[in-house]
This record gives sequence, C-alpha cells and structure tokens, in this order.
Amino acid sequence: MYCPQCGQQQVSEVTRYCSRCGFLLEGVSAVLASGGQIPMRSVAPSSRQQSPRSKGIRQGAMLMLSTLLLVPLAAIITVNLRIFPELIIPFTAIFCFVGGLLRILYAAIMEEPYPAAEVNHIAGYARAGMPQVDTSARNIGLPPASVNHVPGWRPRPNTAELYQPPSVTENTTRLLDKEEPKSR
Repeated sequence: MYCPQCGQQQVSEVTRYCSRCGFLLEGVSAVLASGGQIPMRSVAPSSRQQSPRSKGIRQGAMLMLSTLLLVPLAAIITVNLRIFPELIIPFTAIFCFVGGLLRILYAAIMEEPYPAAEVNHIAGYARAGMPQVDTSARNIGLPPASVNHVPGWRPRPNTAELYQPPSVTENTTRLLDKEEPKSR
C-alpha cells in the first residue's frame, strides 16, 4: 500500500501511520478493504450494556422495593407457624430496606459510571454493500514519489545567451570619445 499523501510505499498493510509524512493510514486501509466505500461502525442498539453503577442502583432499588413484598409474606408465615415472629419480621424489614440503601450508596460512590466497552463491537466495521471503486483495480497503488529528475528532459534554455545587453558604462565612454568642436 502507498501513502495517498506523499506516495511512500508502506512496509506492512497493518501500518497505522505513514513513515515519511505521518498520515493516518487506518481509514485508508479500511476503505481499500471495503472496496472503496467509507465503512460505517456498527453498534447494535440492543447490545448496549448498562454501567456497573446503574446496575448496582437498580439492584438496591429492587431490594428496597422487595421490602414491601417480603415483610408481609414473612409476617404471614412466621405468625401462622409460630416461629419467632418478633425476631424474623423486623430482621427482614431492616435487611431488605437498609441492604438496598447500602447497595445504592456503594454503587453511586464506588462503581464505574461507564459500561465496559467490547472491542469487537466498537472496532468492527460494517460489511460494504456495493463497491464504489472497480474491484479489478484493487491491488493497484500509487507509485512512490519521484525524487530524481526524469531522464530525457532537456534543460530550460538560457535566453540571456541570445542577446547580450550592452554595458552600463558603454554609453558614457562613447561620450568621452567624441571631440568637442573647438571655438576660435
């Protein structure tokens, strides 16, 4: 592959920058790989993940809301079975409500606010539809930049050789050669 800016041939197809001019070649290789179309990044909206912080806040909220379901359920079961209702009911209420509140606080303070990025989805490119460039010319690259003169080129003619301008002092020396008429 050749650099489109300076024409330098690249050592590898995996090269990210031109070794001569520093041009970013990552997009150029993606365009060549897709047959001349500008590739589009594909991120499926359904595969969007939640951040650990938002997951923790949701878990804490669900645990706090479960207090409304678990405390009456624990009360019904412990009263009917007569298994320490004065101990289990408050323990269930405190555990669910305070545990949910602590989970929300931990998620808000300690967990990452951004989801973990999957390299496959972000770095991947969408498959090209129809190529915009003729596929037969796919392997043809730009020639390297020419630094030598092209052979057979004749040098520019020196137009000063055709006519030599007279010297600046020539006119004044002619005036000295003339003899002035003598007055008698």
